Amino acid sequence: MGRLLALTLAYLAYLLAAAIGSERQQHSVQHGPCSYTFILPEVEHCQPLKDFQVTNTLQRDSPPEAEPSWQETKLESLESAMENNTQWLQKLENFIQENVRSGMEEMKRAAVHTQTAAMLEMGTNLLSQSAEQTRKLTDVETQVLNQTSRLEIQLLEYSLFTNRLEKHILLQTQEISRLSDKNSFLEQRLLALEARYGKELQGLESEKQQLQELLERQSRLVSQLQGELGSTTLNSTSLQKQQAVLTDTVQQLLAMVNHCNEISNVPKEEPLSFRDCAEIRQSGVTESGIYSIRLPNSTQTVKVFCDMKTRGGGWTVLQHRTNGSVDFHRGWRDYKLGFGELSGEHWLGNDIIHKLTSSQEYSLHVQLKDREGNEAFSQYEHFYIDGEENNYSLHAEHFSGTAGRTSSLTHTGTQFSTKDRDNDRCTCKCSQLASGGICFSSSTSVSICLSL
Repeated sequence: MGRLLALTLAYLAYLLAAAIGSERQQHSVQHGPCSYTFILPEVEHCQPLKDFQVTNTLQRDSPPEAEPSWQETKLESLESAMENNTQWLQKLENFIQENVRSGMEEMKRAAVHTQTAAMLEMGTNLLSQSAEQTRKLTDVETQVLNQTSRLEIQLLEYSLFTNRLEKHILLQTQEISRLSDKNSFLEQRLLALEARYGKELQGLESEKQQLQELLERQSRLVSQLQGELGSTTLNSTSLQKQQAVLTDTVQQLLAMVNHCNEISNVPKEEPLSFRDCAEIRQSGVTESGIYSIRLPNSTQTVKVFCDMKTRGGGWTVLQHRTNGSVDFHRGWRDYKLGFGELSGEHWLGNDIIHKLTSSQEYSLHVQLKDREGNEAFSQYEHFYIDGEENNYSLHAEHFSGTAGRTSSLTHTGTQFSTKDRDNDRCTCKCSQLASGGICFSSSTSVSICLSL
């Protein structure tokens, strides 16, 4: 407002100066922010004053001498002009103040009206903007509330899922700990087993080396025996012929002796003779050992080992194998005639077994025992074998026992086989693979203790 008043006064002073004339002298007064300009009237024909000279009097402050009259006139005119100017200035000042006051009021009213309209328009705009912003804020608040609700629900779900996951992790951790303990225990057992089996493996390697050396020796021995067998086979035919001749001669001699005994008048006490170990047991003998028996339908006597302890006693031992001291991997002739020692490992002979079992019914008892001392047995209530013309075919029926059929004899009718006479119905030559002669069928072989 002060700047506006100053500009108005300056403009009025400019107009007044233009009306009076541009050649008159001006006097400007600055009062705060306001500036006042005064136009002074010019005094025409004013003579310059002469130099004032101090008279040569005793006191300088004494009144000077009287000036000429035109100076007084000029002074009076100046005073009159100054008074007029002063009045005019007062009027001008009043006029200016009135104009300025009215202008200021109008300007104030205009400014107030303009500001009021602007403020109303601004207020309307602000209200509309405020309403729009309020609506937007309401929408945003609604969205925020909805989002907050969804987030709270998700947070709750996550919290529940986290709890379940923590429980599951705890269970898994416990399970892992348990499995770790079990794994440690198993690792310790595995280490112990590895150490144990390592020692056993070393022992097996040593045994394997020994077996390989034994196999090499046996291979060399087999090669040697095969060479000897070739030469022995050549002599076998002539020996068999000689044996047949000797057998006929012996039979003739026996017939002659019998005839001589029949025609002899001298009574002769017949010695006691038994058909098998069962009759010896019935006679009162209870000690196991070697006894003589007479073969049925023949005067021939043979020595057999009688078992008087097993299952009531009276068993005629056909085969006995215990420690492997006797080689059972033999040919047909050995199994026909028998081999070994009756007091130890032996085979009684197929001819003797045929003659024994074909005269009456016999039961066969098979006693088995492994290296650990475990025992089992098999028993057949009806047993016999055919003669050599049928390859000593096996007949065994009515099985019982604890050994099981896979550990017992083969099927009825199976022919006897050896390493040099393969009579089994298998192309694998079981008689050569198994360590002994016995009745074979489809690679079934046994090495057992047989008793009648």
